[in-house]
Amino acid sequence: MTGGPLRSAGWYAGDDRNSYIHRAWMRRGVPGDAFGKPQIAIANTASDLTPCNKHLTEVAASVRDGVHEAGGVPLELPVLSLGETQLRPTAMLWRNLAAMATEEMLRANPVDGVVLLGGCDKTIPALLMAAASVDLPAVVVPGGPMLTGHFRGAPLGCGTDVWRLSEEVRAGTLPADEFARSESAMIRSKGHCNTMGTASTMALVAEALGTVVPGVAGTPAPDARLLEAAHGTGRLAVELVAADRRPSTLLTRGSFHNAIVALAAIGGSTNAVVHLLALAGRLGVELTVDDFDRIGSRVPLLVDLLPAGRFLMDDLHRAGGLLAVLSQVRDLLDPAALTVTGEPLVGYLDDAPIWDPEVIRTRAEPVLAEGGIAVLRGNLAPGGALIKPAAAAPHLLRHRGRAVVFDSIEDFHARIDDPGLDVDADSVLVLRGCGPKGYPGMPEVSNMPLPAKLLEQGVRDMVRICDGRMSGTAYGTVVLHVAPEAAAGGPLALVRTGDVVALDVPARRIALEVPERELARRTPDAATVAGFANPARGWERLYVDHVQQADTGADLDFLTGSSGSAVHRDSH
Repeated sequence: MTGGPLRSAGWYAGDDRNSYIHRAWMRRGVPGDAFGKPQIAIANTASDLTPCNKHLTEVAASVRDGVHEAGGVPLELPVLSLGETQLRPTAMLWRNLAAMATEEMLRANPVDGVVLLGGCDKTIPALLMAAASVDLPAVVVPGGPMLTGHFRGAPLGCGTDVWRLSEEVRAGTLPADEFARSESAMIRSKGHCNTMGTASTMALVAEALGTVVPGVAGTPAPDARLLEAAHGTGRLAVELVAADRRPSTLLTRGSFHNAIVALAAIGGSTNAVVHLLALAGRLGVELTVDDFDRIGSRVPLLVDLLPAGRFLMDDLHRAGGLLAVLSQVRDLLDPAALTVTGEPLVGYLDDAPIWDPEVIRTRAEPVLAEGGIAVLRGNLAPGGALIKPAAAAPHLLRHRGRAVVFDSIEDFHARIDDPGLDVDADSVLVLRGCGPKGYPGMPEVSNMPLPAKLLEQGVRDMVRICDGRMSGTAYGTVVLHVAPEAAAGGPLALVRTGDVVALDVPARRIALEVPERELARRTPDAATVAGFANPARGWERLYVDHVQQADTGADLDFLTGSSGSAVHRDSH
């Protein structure tokens, strides 16, 4: 063991009463010599209520086999699971709770290393935040995307086609019964969304960070090679303990640089920004929202995948996967950044061919010359706001329009389809009260459905501005993550219907064309304040009191920084 004594020896070594208790209650058929071996937790987010992660129990069994083979002791640890499609009001409300609970359980138990099993959107970010905070040797196995379903002979993009088809129903171009028939075809197999949504994005970004064995992320959930990779990762976890290869020794500013390059090249979800900022905060790595623009905004979009393109995740895997993508932008990567294997990420790019240049484009023929996320600033977003130009209508990237303001998501739903709503195709839809504090939890509502009367006229995109998030499977000219949010005193709370809003993405500006003196006189009206969350108790109260803003990752203020793995008391 080059990493010194096992951490678990603090529980199991010795002949005193405490050591006896720790060993005896864990024996249950385990041989005595097991307590001198690396104890590897398998942090498993499988749950029947997180359908995209349900199969991770099978993946965990393969990890277990690998840990045994390498001479470790596997210990499955069920952790708080967050199902994006099921949880109300929004899964993001519990990302920090899942991270905190996982961190505490890893620290409190006799664990030397951990394999992190995640899939659905918030699970991989929460697991990585936990691992970074407790700083035990850790490696991720992403659960993988589902296989592509088909409806009426055409492939279905999970999530993206829900938004598209539902808008066609509202526009009167698709019968409601046809929309209902597509439901059974949308989810063809186990696995998470097959578009470049947040789940796919975070799996690939985790590999670019170096926390996944290179070449594994994006392997479809039903593919037998995922189980093979899980077995190998179980073996690697034992090696990580021996080498004392922990997140703090692995995740550097260069790692985040590579993650941002990958995020742009794959056309990944804007949600990755808030997750990477939170993870960097746990590690003490200097990272700001502006780094995403500085590093990533000029990176070419190389992956032709929904929602910004045509193909789906199983196509990306057969075309060569993330390594083939990164091979095209190798010169933009940090060559020193390491992976969990101990080798640099760039070392895996020498033999990473593109097998289908329609799915993964070459650097010379990108989908878009600039595919990254743009960071906007101005008097409407002093702390910054995001837009994904690749998902926006090109003609709206420079736009001036009259604001139509909604004070909450309930207000929006109540009025958006009112035939008397004073709105046209040039209007700018503004939705507030949807930030971390205001909702609470920063829900995925920024890609607001368009007014029915405009859909009937053929309008399919409008400028939309919100302090919330949007699904990575969504699309449109959406300015989101506006910071500070309205509920934290941000200028978004002062916008009134009829104000002119100017968007200039090339100039990175988002401005409210209202004189500064007039804005200084304004205060939020009663309807705006009434829309802000004000929970009385429990996690929501703790969250609202301590959550930070989107531009720093929306973590809780008392969770930033790493606390380490030491446990200072033993009650026995």
